[in-house]
Amino acid sequence: MTGRLATALFSLAVVGSATSAEAGTKTIALPADGVQLEPSALAGYAKARSSCMTCHSAEYIRYQPSTAPRAYWESMVKRMKAVFNAPIDDADLAEIVDYLVKTYGAERAPVD
Repeated sequence: MTGRLATALFSLAVVGSATSAEAGTKTIALPADGVQLEPSALAGYAKARSSCMTCHSAEYIRYQPSTAPRAYWESMVKRMKAVFNAPIDDADLAEIVDYLVKTYGAERAPVD
């Protein structure tokens, strides 16, 4: 869940916990994510969009070391699943890691 979504849900919970005399309709507008995942033909791209972006923005991924090897990305994806309960199927893990390391990590294609 993105930080903005968590804040919105917290705000709604606070409104929902108010007494009926205090409760009112609240409207919030969340800003659009400014950073998107880099598009790719790799199968892991679609899987990362559906699994990773549920909880955080692509900006979080871009802040990881650009020299990070495959083992780093694998440990990060496994950590997201184990610690933060990310909705990642075990069968999708390798493809997500492959996309991340080839798009953001040490296996990126050289820039011309």
